[in-house]
Amino acid sequence: MKKLTGNEVRQMFLDYFKAHNHMVEPSAPLVPIDDDSLLWINSGVATLKKYFDGRVVPENPRIVNAQKAIRTNDIENVGFTARHHTFFEMLGNFSIGDYFKEEAIVRAWEFLTHGDWIGFDPDLLYVTVHPEDTDALNIWKDVIGLDESRIIRIEGNFWDIGEGPCGPNSEIFYDRGEHYDTVTPPEEMYPGGENERYLEIWNLVFSEFNHNKDGSYTPLPKQNIDTGMGLERIASVIQDAKTNFDTDLFTPIIQEIEKVSGQKYGESEELDTAFKVISDHIRTVTFAIADGALPSNEGRGYVLRRLIRRAVRFSKDLKIDKAFMYNLVDVVGDVMGEFYPNVKKKASFIKDVVKGEEERFLTTLDDGMQIYQGLRDRALAGDKVIAGKDAFKLYDTYGFPYELTVEYAALDGLEVDESGFTEEMTAQKQRAREARKSGDSMQVQSETFHSITEPSVFTGYETTSSESSLLYIVAEDKIVNDYSGENQVEVIFSETPFYAESGGQIADTGIISNEGGTAEVDYVYKAPNGQNVHVIRVTEGTLTTGETYKLAVNREKRSFVMKNHTATHLMHQALKDVIGEHANQAGSLVQAERLRFDFSHLESLNKEQLAEIENNVNEKIYAGLNVSIEEMPISEAKEKGAMALFGEKYGDVVRVVDIDEYSVELCGGIHVRNTAYIGVFKIVSESGIGAGIRRIEAVTSKYAVELYKEYEQTVENVAGTLKTKTGNVEHRLEQLLEEKKEQQDAYDKLKAELQQSKLNDLGDATLEVNGVSVIRKEVEAADAKDLRAQMDLIKSQNQDAIIALAAVTDGKVSLVVTVPKDLTSKVRAGDIMKGMAGIVDGKGGGRPDMAQGGGTDVASITAALQFVDEYIKDFI
Repeated sequence: MKKLTGNEVRQMFLDYFKAHNHMVEPSAPLVPIDDDSLLWINSGVATLKKYFDGRVVPENPRIVNAQKAIRTNDIENVGFTARHHTFFEMLGNFSIGDYFKEEAIVRAWEFLTHGDWIGFDPDLLYVTVHPEDTDALNIWKDVIGLDESRIIRIEGNFWDIGEGPCGPNSEIFYDRGEHYDTVTPPEEMYPGGENERYLEIWNLVFSEFNHNKDGSYTPLPKQNIDTGMGLERIASVIQDAKTNFDTDLFTPIIQEIEKVSGQKYGESEELDTAFKVISDHIRTVTFAIADGALPSNEGRGYVLRRLIRRAVRFSKDLKIDKAFMYNLVDVVGDVMGEFYPNVKKKASFIKDVVKGEEERFLTTLDDGMQIYQGLRDRALAGDKVIAGKDAFKLYDTYGFPYELTVEYAALDGLEVDESGFTEEMTAQKQRAREARKSGDSMQVQSETFHSITEPSVFTGYETTSSESSLLYIVAEDKIVNDYSGENQVEVIFSETPFYAESGGQIADTGIISNEGGTAEVDYVYKAPNGQNVHVIRVTEGTLTTGETYKLAVNREKRSFVMKNHTATHLMHQALKDVIGEHANQAGSLVQAERLRFDFSHLESLNKEQLAEIENNVNEKIYAGLNVSIEEMPISEAKEKGAMALFGEKYGDVVRVVDIDEYSVELCGGIHVRNTAYIGVFKIVSESGIGAGIRRIEAVTSKYAVELYKEYEQTVENVAGTLKTKTGNVEHRLEQLLEEKKEQQDAYDKLKAELQQSKLNDLGDATLEVNGVSVIRKEVEAADAKDLRAQMDLIKSQNQDAIIALAAVTDGKVSLVVTVPKDLTSKVRAGDIMKGMAGIVDGKGGGRPDMAQGGGTDVASITAALQFVDEYIKDFI
């Protein structure tokens, strides 16, 4: 067996399958593209679902990839086991309707055992199969020559994630030797059991059935192969590493943590856990941010925030008390950057994000302590137990580690309801599992469009109308010769000017007609083999295959779509110019009426930035820049500086849209020939739509003019109301605001004087209780803020008194209580408030010296105030 680095194993795997005519599929971003069902790309096959369920036919049915992935369902196990990770790489080879079980097994066995490749001793390999998969069993026996004693039948060897392709699988295990012969219980010591000796290194999935919506299983129209081998795990076997963390994929990161902490890896189980957690989590966070995710309080952003906080929590075990993880980003880039250059390219931005999160969480730990202290006080006053639900909320919502809650509780003589916490954690994991189960599923394969291979030529770059032969009509997933019904059907022509929705640009609409029939085109999309499929409604006569039709695109709509698409390119570059190169496209929608552009950025844009972006775009429009579009080899496009959408797959020849070298992008959309045709550009809104993703909506051309007309009409209406000229509106408003301020000041002064006169004589509301002055009074107040203001006024003149005020505001009772600080050791404002609020059928609380509350029982205000006297008698 060769001694290989992790990077060498990855490249060797790709090279082996390239040598066997496989197409290398680039590793897709961790943030899914056009797949809202997934939070993260979580497997090698996740990015290939479109091939497996037949929506798209790949250029080559033989595919190989090294796909980075994130799984977060077992975060709590990371650091405590040998192989749990949140970020990992899957090496996979796939066949989409080409080869099946025999070649999949032969390829895997040759790669693992042949001396030109990995070179494992075949006698150390075992396999598992599904009990009913006699085909796989016989291939292992008769083709590979494996003794049946080394083939284990396991009932669970069936890959099924819900609706879509599924089938039996066969796993390959490596015997690491007797020194790994530790397991509990002993009966698990076999390939496929829970043990450290027999390690699974490869899983071959034979997709041969459709899992249908009704739960039934039927043979797939085209059988597929889906295999996966974890890079971290295979590296640990090749390098004879005790755990994945002892491979060269992790050791440089761990060594850097040793330098920062002054601690040594391998000396204690507790410290090793901290090293593992930090080294795993920084890989995940680094790659996720590089791929467009950013920390936040929701979705995938919450996952990143939680990972950073968990790593910071474990850094405490290593005596690290400052932000440090951001410095590990460069090490991750050094280890992985050769294959994933995106990490090094964005290292500076990633470090800024991570550092900011670390520093905020170090502050959060202090805030969490205050929340914990509230739980502590409640538990000390009760059953001496912090509820599991409260501990989970402190952990899940505020990021305060559960271990710290337990540790501090023990110091305070308290217990934490671990079973309650575990129950909440289990419920959260179950919700995540259910979300993943539905998210992983594919669509059921359909053979109809998959079988249509006759080409259809798109002519829409040059024209908006053409005559073409109708090749296919598909109604209810069946090919028919003619159609005259009212329902929508799908048609394919030999050529078409209709643009199919892609790249954010909406599909064309228009009319199809000849003497025999007419139809309206509602939508156009790409068929699995690349033809433009027109979704139509027949409005007159009958459509028949083989006949020639006139295809006419709605030219007015197309014209405005083109303007908005070119404006989108201009705005993308303007964004980078104003806020930085990290502002990458995260989605777009180009319609006739408006454009929408999503981009990665941490903060909202201010008015000045938006104005600068808008001005930059308009300057390029006014300059009348030429828009040149040409096809060229992708290598030439890169030399030209063309901006590619990260994660998009491009062929060897690409279409480059060059706006006079200001904006150069790879794009298949339709554009104006000169920016002057756009007319004018106006930003309508800027907002956040998710974790670190901002959205700008804008309009151009006549729609921008219409917006300006609306603004103009609004100003005229305001001018009419103010009885002034439009040019004088701003000055008149300033005058009115100044007059309002003067009137408000006068009102506030009179109100204060009136309140002072009412509160000067508090004789009827004041009494002495056990030597303490007590003031309790019902007053008139506009709201709770007004009530507090009156409290401040009374308190300023009665520093040593306990004061309780009540007022009716909006039909409800408002209450406020203050207690001098030197009396809070005997009586607390919060305790008084709880009693008062209970009497008026409400609730309240606060600090020992000041508390607020309220209720709905207005008739009980007097009783609530009287309660103050009785309560104080018992404690003073």
